[in-house]
Amino acid sequence: MKATLDITLYLIVGPSHDTGDRLALVRAAVAGGVTLVQLRDKTSSTRQMIADARALKQALAGTGVPLLINDRVDVALAAGADGVHVGRDDISAQDARRILGPNYILGITVKTLDEVRAVDPGIVDYASIGGVFETSSKHNPDAPIGLLGLQECVAALTAGAPGLTRCAIAGIDEGRTESVMAAGVDGICVVSAITKSPDPQEAAMRLRALVDRAKRVHERAFV
Repeated sequence: MKATLDITLYLIVGPSHDTGDRLALVRAAVAGGVTLVQLRDKTSSTRQMIADARALKQALAGTGVPLLINDRVDVALAAGADGVHVGRDDISAQDARRILGPNYILGITVKTLDEVRAVDPGIVDYASIGGVFETSSKHNPDAPIGLLGLQECVAALTAGAPGLTRCAIAGIDEGRTESVMAAGVDGICVVSAITKSPDPQEAAMRLRALVDRAKRVHERAFV
């Protein structure tokens, strides 16, 4: 049975993004309001990734928060994760879904209008739009799309895949959350805003409050 997807506050962790006790970080972030966790690891061995994913899955047990694995369908299946997120240079969404079957969450990164128009809502469960701003958590060879690019991608998704869940990613912090949410996304995906905070739970609480408030405002605007 597929896990429930709530993209309100999406956290990415991994060896390039966090230091210290990752499990404690994730537990604190979830206690603060994180609704979805992704393990992104481009450097560890497959065996280590599976072990790390299993430990994260165990840390999330009972919280209702799903665990996704970046790119590695094999790791997700071996570790009992809840799904996979694929980027522009990863396995295709079609191939990932073919391997995973219907009972796993599958997300995709989109950055250009052509990529947005190619999204098949029959295959993927959500789209992550970005990078919106500059970020130090991941090397992006292309320039950020900015708020205007985000708005254009949201509009194209609304036209081509109405109802598909979407979030924004890259460089999003407390000061940018309101403007990002105003573009029409369902949530934000963050790394440093939580992983680099001295108090991950408090950081998550503040971000979650901003996203929830923006959602209420957005809903009222269309009543």
